[in-house]
Amino acid sequence: MTLVDSSFDLAGRPDLLAALTHRPLPRFADAATACADRPTVTHPHAPGLDIVGQDALVPLVGGGEIAYANLDHAASAPALRVVHEAVERSIAGYASVHRGAGWHSKLSTALYEGAREPVRAFVGGRADDTVIFTRNTTDSLNLLAHSIPRRTTVVVFESEHHAALLPWERQDGIDGRTVVRLPVPALPELAVGAVDDALRRRAPGPALVVITGASNVTGELWPVAELARVAKARGARIALDAAQLAPHRRFSIAELGVDYVAVSGHKLYAPYGAGVLVGRSDWLDAAPPYLIGGGATATVSETGTVYKTGPERHEAGSPNVAGAVALATACHALATSDATAREQAEAALTDTIRAGLAAIDGVSVHTLFSGAADSIGVVTFTVAGVPASIVAAALSAEHGIGVRDGAFCAHPLVRRLLGAAGCSDGTGPGQAVRVSVGLGSTTEHAERLIAAVAEIAAHGPRVEYVVVDGRPVPADDDRPLPALAPWL
Repeated sequence: MTLVDSSFDLAGRPDLLAALTHRPLPRFADAATACADRPTVTHPHAPGLDIVGQDALVPLVGGGEIAYANLDHAASAPALRVVHEAVERSIAGYASVHRGAGWHSKLSTALYEGAREPVRAFVGGRADDTVIFTRNTTDSLNLLAHSIPRRTTVVVFESEHHAALLPWERQDGIDGRTVVRLPVPALPELAVGAVDDALRRRAPGPALVVITGASNVTGELWPVAELARVAKARGARIALDAAQLAPHRRFSIAELGVDYVAVSGHKLYAPYGAGVLVGRSDWLDAAPPYLIGGGATATVSETGTVYKTGPERHEAGSPNVAGAVALATACHALATSDATAREQAEAALTDTIRAGLAAIDGVSVHTLFSGAADSIGVVTFTVAGVPASIVAAALSAEHGIGVRDGAFCAHPLVRRLLGAAGCSDGTGPGQAVRVSVGLGSTTEHAERLIAAVAEIAAHGPRVEYVVVDGRPVPADDDRPLPALAPWL
């Protein structure tokens, strides 16, 4: 693997910038061709991390095809090939778990229960931490919200993803529970003082600090270890939303001092419907089961029901064996890969995208904190005079690039960012475009994006767009969907 020169800057290439802003681009944006003598980041970023569908071609409006540039990994990541193959092997011997006498049931039970340890190891869990399989990070944090004791004070920043911001509000005022929402600090270190002050002022009783590892809007990292130290000093626990952090950075909840961590498989190259909550068992064992039904019960009689402790207490019903296998396989593959190579490739791509977009007239790149902050591969921007939804639609239809537009399930944060930059009228949550790189991202993808955004900023989209089912699409869209399922 070779790395792209992270100093790529359109402002430093007046010839390329002039070409982008004064003539229509050819169908295949040629920013990469203009920089062909520069080293590149290729796929895969490290051996053994091949992506299923990496070489897929997608149709372009008006005709032709192009290799798909998936720059939407923060929403969902495609499957690792090793994950896909592991699931296929496990499905061949699938059966119900825990209560079956057949060989396939024994096999599926061993796979399902054995999946807990690779996941625990991947997040740096302690030996006595409970590993509960869920559907995703949202499900995990709702489970934790269900399990917190009476009179718990929950401290959370307004910048959190809705999955981490909202579940506690269902408990607000119940049994003396209180939710304290903190404003977004200007600097990450100011978050530490804000949490310390909130915990100092809280009413007597348990407390839980909820924090993201990396912002799903800007990619910037939060000072988790410092926040954990403050929480411990004030007798509080801390829960880490690692949905965005886990696919990009190595971490250990034991070393960070975190009590709970939530992760989604679909963001971790295991899109088979499983997530996980890992953490201390006492609150979870003391809480009523998250779901009521078979598997969670120890005994059921005419006089009452006794529920199990441990993971099964909150995993009622037939579990998602394929999802657990997929998540554990992804965790093992990432844990045993060359993390340094992955992080270097991602940093190079992210720096290229951020610098390239910032150099385009009319484009604003949005950040959470003042000054430079460490970041994963997520960049959010707006184009003056062009709605974010139109930018995203044009990138897809005209250039074969997948990005995300909207408020990214973080409405308070996006409203604040766009308002501070003068990019929002203040009447709604605001809309922006988010670019997020992953293991399949390459230099060609990054340079194609920069060239395409430069064209849109200068000339607007090439074709007319109309709104269908709430989304802009080309008015004359000649791209049929492939028949991937019998009902299509």
